[in-house]
Amino acid sequence: MLPVGAIPWTGLVTIFLIIVIVIIFASGVVIVQPYEQGLQIRLGQYIGRMNPGFRWVIPLITRVIKLDLRTEVMDVPRQEVITKDNSPTNVDAIVYVRVIDPEKAYFEVMNYRAATVALAQTSLRGIIGDMELDEVLYNRDIINARLRDILDRETDAWGVKVERVEIKEVDPVGPVKQAMTEQTAAERERRAAILRADGEKRAAILKAEGSRQSIILEAEGERQSKILRAEGERMSRILQAQGEAQGLRIISVGARPLDKRAITVLSLDALKQMAEGQATKIIFPFELSTIVRQAAEYLGATVEAPDVPEGTQMPSEDILGEIPSKEELRAVEEAAKAPDIDVEKETRKKAQELAKEEGEGL
Repeated sequence: MLPVGAIPWTGLVTIFLIIVIVIIFASGVVIVQPYEQGLQIRLGQYIGRMNPGFRWVIPLITRVIKLDLRTEVMDVPRQEVITKDNSPTNVDAIVYVRVIDPEKAYFEVMNYRAATVALAQTSLRGIIGDMELDEVLYNRDIINARLRDILDRETDAWGVKVERVEIKEVDPVGPVKQAMTEQTAAERERRAAILRADGEKRAAILKAEGSRQSIILEAEGERQSKILRAEGERMSRILQAQGEAQGLRIISVGARPLDKRAITVLSLDALKQMAEGQATKIIFPFELSTIVRQAAEYLGATVEAPDVPEGTQMPSEDILGEIPSKEELRAVEEAAKAPDIDVEKETRKKAQELAKEEGEGL
């Protein structure tokens, strides 16, 4: 009988075998991620693809190669190339590739990543060598498209798809870079001068336009002022002429009944005013009475003043005419402003009406 805690050697062997079997079984477990594709190789022979998920293969004799099917970013190292016009330039790029055929990517090329980068370097050197520096600087899209077409065509046999190519930097070397810097500075100075000249031109145009508007407004104001002054002078002359006409009417009507005695009274009154002046000497004509008589006869006075019969109707006070009101003056002013009024015709018509009224009064 075995002592307590002792295990026979057969049990140890059994446990060891079980552990070995578990390890071997576990080594055959393969987990393929969703973005991967597995290649199964058994005893040096390609068996087939292995889809994503939990898989088990025969341990020890089966090997599974996993390839990432996602887009990879590859950096093309910086290199110095010579352009068509012999300008040394440093150029680098980025290449975006994706494995589309895992069998070709593994069996047709040893390392598709290194092969793609090396092919990109040589192709980029050849493309830039056929172009001048200015074309390289300003036509990057053309370089990207040409390089992508070359890489996509050559890597198709490797099961790799070149999705995109981008030139990162184009940096001229030495004196070429200095000359480009000076050219850029001169171009910026030229643009600044153009912008300054354009601003000065616009300012001058706006200033001239403002002066023009100011002159127009000033001329318009002067014209309106002259028109208003002319209208005022016109109305003043019209009213003055009306006043003088009424005064002449009053004198003509009032002079009819004057006789010799009235004229004598007027003459004496004139002499009185002359005597009240500041003159120290007054010289009268020798035949003053004759001159007064001739003046009286010229005015229509009789030698003997006729007696005015009783009941003779004297001229009425209407001979002075009605004093025009504010409304009548405003109407006359508006009529004067009207361009189609014949002033001479209206004056003649008004004189006829006044003569008719005088005839009726007499």
